[in-house]
Amino acid sequence: MEKLILTADNPNNIRIDKYISDNAEEISRSYAAELCEKGMVTVSGCPTGKKYKPQSGEVIEITLPEPESLDLTPENIPLNIIYEDDDVIVVNKPQGMVVHPAAGNTHGTLVNALLYHCGDKLSAINGVKRPGIVHRIDKDTAGLLICAKNNEAHLKLSRQLKERKASRRYYALVNGRVKEDGTVNMPIARHPKDRKKMAVVRGGREAVTHYRVLEQFRDYTLLECTLETGRTHQIRVHMAKIGHSLVGDRTYGISKEKIKTNGQLLFAKTIGFVHPKTGEYMEFSADLPDYFEEILNNLRRSEQNG
Repeated sequence: MEKLILTADNPNNIRIDKYISDNAEEISRSYAAELCEKGMVTVSGCPTGKKYKPQSGEVIEITLPEPESLDLTPENIPLNIIYEDDDVIVVNKPQGMVVHPAAGNTHGTLVNALLYHCGDKLSAINGVKRPGIVHRIDKDTAGLLICAKNNEAHLKLSRQLKERKASRRYYALVNGRVKEDGTVNMPIARHPKDRKKMAVVRGGREAVTHYRVLEQFRDYTLLECTLETGRTHQIRVHMAKIGHSLVGDRTYGISKEKIKTNGQLLFAKTIGFVHPKTGEYMEFSADLPDYFEEILNNLRRSEQNG
């Protein structure tokens, strides 16, 4: 069994299930709570419940169970593999594909495809429904993802994401003309009234997005967004908050879009990380999808024609 050890630094006196999920991004809060209930979380050697509030300096030890048998179906879905070795696999996820199974989406996910391609060579840290999944992108966001083929690789990659040592750059087409480069530093949490949405909320988790203007159009701007943190829907929420929602974003965008899309125009273009075994820094980029490039070309032609 794998063990993960944290030394608590908890000035805000939050519960241990939330503390674990905040400080070990590979573990969700619900999974942390489940581990507490199973007696697999100890504080200074003593098992603790999920409501315990660890004191700064206490040692939290999390025992990660051996993988359970998967009740998931491997599916022969083509994968656009950018890089693969015995420890990691970098894939270019298409728009419209869900990353891992959940209620209402048990087939056709990236996990189903990975199970077919990799067999049992996937990490098990995120539980039986998310083998190999170190981080996620939204269903309608296309682009690059790192997946782990063993638990050691998973832990090291997750730690890089948490410590902001991995590099993630996105291309986003947003509404309106963005005049100059900038940074959005606004905390994000669940929307207080709509739990399916995220929002900028005082007291939420720190969220920092840097953006750079790549190309301006009459009513739109192509941005490169670099994530310093990786909160759910971060780029979408931040851009909407500053008045430049993503084109095609049905959750945070404008109601009457002139450009017809199948989802937000957001693409995870570049990802960089230190290889968990070799220690070598690796960076991969992918070309914009055809649908994204076609929309940009249409905008360019429209600008030229006045």
